[in-house]
Amino acid sequence: MATDYDAPRRNEADELGEDSLEELKARRAEAQSSSVDVDETDFNESLELPGADLSNEELTVRVLPKQEDEFTCSRCFLVQHRSRLAASRGSENYCRDCAA
Repeated sequence: MATDYDAPRRNEADELGEDSLEELKARRAEAQSSSVDVDETDFNESLELPGADLSNEELTVRVLPKQEDEFTCSRCFLVQHRSRLAASRGSENYCRDCAA
């Protein structure tokens, strides 16, 4: 299909100006009727509050011990890869984030 790029372009404002008042009212009614029905009970079940009792929950994350090429930062206590080691002072190791 050939396109004439020199012809004036039409936008939505031009098209809306040509519509009748009844068509515009019908479009508005359709837009308002497309609201999503949310089941409040489903929403409340997935919501967890801080301090909630999680004693009956089971941990599903596999925890690995610290590897040979990792260290624990003495300031933030996160296990980091050796490539993130910024400074060592005695037995204390600091990551790049904490040394800056």
